[in-house]
Amino acid sequence: MTGPKSYAQAGVSLETADAVVERLRTAVESTGARGFGAFAGVHPLDDGRLLAASTDGVGTKLILARERGRLRDCGADLAAHCINDVITTGATPLMLLDYVAAAEIRLEDVAELVEGAAAVCREAGVALVGGETAELPGIYRDGGLDFAGTCIGIVERGDLLDGAGIEAGDAVIGFASAGVHANGFTLVRRVLEEEDYDGDDLLAPTRLYLPEVRALHGRAKAFAHITGGGIAGNLARVLPAGRSAEIDWNAWPRSPVFGWLARHVDEEELRRVFNLGVGFCAVVAEPAAGETAIGRVR
Repeated sequence: MTGPKSYAQAGVSLETADAVVERLRTAVESTGARGFGAFAGVHPLDDGRLLAASTDGVGTKLILARERGRLRDCGADLAAHCINDVITTGATPLMLLDYVAAAEIRLEDVAELVEGAAAVCREAGVALVGGETAELPGIYRDGGLDFAGTCIGIVERGDLLDGAGIEAGDAVIGFASAGVHANGFTLVRRVLEEEDYDGDDLLAPTRLYLPEVRALHGRAKAFAHITGGGIAGNLARVLPAGRSAEIDWNAWPRSPVFGWLARHVDEEELRRVFNLGVGFCAVVAEPAAGETAIGRVR
């Protein structure tokens, strides 16, 4: 086998993604936007309520899922991912819009994606209100497929979570992922070139964390959806300036897919790219019985 793999070698730069956010911040905030760079942006609806919204896509997981007949799971990925982002603000998710684009639209592919998204929306009480299907030869190469969506929710001002109340000593509790979820698949696909893996935790769809968020109403000071950037990188998005999280990386079990990846990717890179078994986090004053504390704020 060749040496350890990295996200950058596979063609994705997390540093560039961070730089894009900072480069665009001034232009975006000049429009009156609030929450740029957070999991979801918020905008006042009236004196007492704010809208919360987030847009995301499934990414290159679609390539592998299509090859293995798992496109319906990618539909579930999209809905759960977007809803999870919105509920980090404390908002109730209301509706989802989807966008399917391909060089050539194949009815069965689109149906699988939308039906997978609809199943998660039903579970969450979210209306899938439509979107756009675009056939774009010349923009996408032959066989190319993309699936993205936008979730919109609503939150009372008094329930808005922005991490402002986080203090040193607060606990970080983690909730298990179903596996890789929908981030890091450009690197996953590179590893698959050297060693195959067919465990269910490779393509299992992103978990929906709405029940956990509702159960923590009134206790949680912030929520973090663990997507690209790993646990530490996503927690940093909700911590106040000057605060950081010290993670106990041995506090929870990792599912088998991460052991497979560890044979090809260094530990530091694994932590930067993947959720490593924790798909969602909450910051609370102290963990309750049965909750998995994975770190502390310092």
